[in-house]
Amino acid sequence: MDSITQAVLGASVQGALLGRWQGRKALLYGAALGTLPDLDVVIDYGDAVADMTYHRGFSHSLLVTAAASVLLAWLVRRYRPHPGYSAMRLWLCIWLVLTTHILLDAFTTYGTQLFWPLSTPPVAISSIFIIDPLYTIPLLLAALGGLLFGLHRTGWLRAQSVALLLSSLYLGSTLIGQQMAGQRLEQALAARGIEAESTFVAATPFNTVLWRVMAVDGDDYYEGLVSWFDQRPMELERLPRRASEGQQALEQSPQHARLRWFTNDLLRYDLIDGQWVVTDLRLGMPGYHPFRFALAEQDEQGDVQLISSVEQWPMGRPPLEDLLALRDRALSQDRPIAIGRLAGALARAPVSESAD
Repeated sequence: MDSITQAVLGASVQGALLGRWQGRKALLYGAALGTLPDLDVVIDYGDAVADMTYHRGFSHSLLVTAAASVLLAWLVRRYRPHPGYSAMRLWLCIWLVLTTHILLDAFTTYGTQLFWPLSTPPVAISSIFIIDPLYTIPLLLAALGGLLFGLHRTGWLRAQSVALLLSSLYLGSTLIGQQMAGQRLEQALAARGIEAESTFVAATPFNTVLWRVMAVDGDDYYEGLVSWFDQRPMELERLPRRASEGQQALEQSPQHARLRWFTNDLLRYDLIDGQWVVTDLRLGMPGYHPFRFALAEQDEQGDVQLISSVEQWPMGRPPLEDLLALRDRALSQDRPIAIGRLAGALARAPVSESAD
């Protein structure tokens, strides 16, 4: 999730557990501790693919955070002891602040390596977008109220627990929405006689009313949108994936192998201006996927040369009109979105901002 959400989540957790003794400082300590796992973004892992796929690695491991919580609790207890609460309560607070951060991240689409150092694929439940106001607002209001009026007043101390309960209930509701969208996708696939290799369901930006669904079928994939308010069967658009060509061209690329593992093979391949460009289809919205990488160059004779220093392809943010179109589609099935038109941008080289 975004840094603001993780900060106010950590603030509310520590405020609820230690606010009686620490007062406003509990909110500040919790906010700082709640963002600690994301400091791995400052590490340079060597290239753009490594930076993407090693993020949310060791710092988001349940094993590492458990060990870190013990160490941090020991240090605080040794150098800043407080007679009002026990060492066990302090450890529990630190452990919960760190653990709720990484578990919340696992509900997003990116991928969180909860079981590092095991080589199991990242956990990506994909039931909530990385920014969701309905999850964040209760925590934000509780944290701001506690900072302004103090936690020694019973109402604002209790507000931290209430906010955590409301946000947790909302997070649980996202699983229900995801189940609804998954069932609609299965019905649409059955109606068209498609036996998909894999399927994917994720919330669209900033909400859990409209869901993005995808099914992979060899060198093609099918994509569609489904809302809680839909009354008619879902429509799926068939899009090219070019997996056979792309995987053959990139079979010697370690970056490609890493991406396949990290994304569960939900990749699209495009040969653009002589470069094999690989797109992570999980993240973003139709036509706007932030993680794209040129991994190899191919000449006219078909010879492939791997790119040793991989960089992330530039990808502009979706214009406001496309985001508003998502809002309209969420509210009415009579406001369809041309997914094929949006996805067509993936087959073209990006236009630099200086050209605008």
